[in-house]
Amino acid sequence: MTELRTPAVVVNFKAYAEVDGPGALRLAQICQTVAEETGLCIAVCPPVAELGAVARAVDIPVLSQNVDPYKPGSATGWMTPSMVKATGACGSLINHSEHRFADDIIGQCVSMCKELGLVQMVCAESVAKAVSVAAFAPDYIAVEPPELIGGDISVTTANPRIVSDTVAAVKDVNKGISVLCGAGVKTGADVKAAIELGADGVLLASGVVKNKDPKAALLDLVSGL
Repeated sequence: MTELRTPAVVVNFKAYAEVDGPGALRLAQICQTVAEETGLCIAVCPPVAELGAVARAVDIPVLSQNVDPYKPGSATGWMTPSMVKATGACGSLINHSEHRFADDIIGQCVSMCKELGLVQMVCAESVAKAVSVAAFAPDYIAVEPPELIGGDISVTTANPRIVSDTVAAVKDVNKGISVLCGAGVKTGADVKAAIELGADGVLLASGVVKNKDPKAALLDLVSGL
């Protein structure tokens, strides 16, 4: 599996109807095509039900949408780090706005993923939360104001300070953490603005997943890198 590198465009498939069943693999293959054509890093986060199928079929970074702090054994219904590793995925989102954890759980997830060599991408809704989770030294922190998620106005337009302030605050804690931003990111101009604000890439969803022409949407997005 190709390693995640920056600048990165990370596409979270969420649980949209467009990626039910074989739709997840189709979209992942489109993302791979654009990555190959442009030489840029495009990572995907398919639904957990399709994680293994996608990870085994494409050569771009694949991350789980979630991971839980459980070891192999009596953990019915939970997504253990070892399960994520066994699918061939390279890492996982942690604490997405639609799947929040308390800080102690975030820390456990980060630690267990590190032990298995899995990339940890922790989501944060504010500068303060980003600073809080930076103490766990994850590989990535993605700042996403929840009120802008799924909307038509990018965080880089509506609240550019949260991007630049998060970058500065996280780097003060640990310069080795890469910072992404998300919420409303849909165009190459949004991505360009994110990079200019100091971000190492973007985490997005509906702008690609629900687009009638996801390849065109992706090509526009990466034009900002």
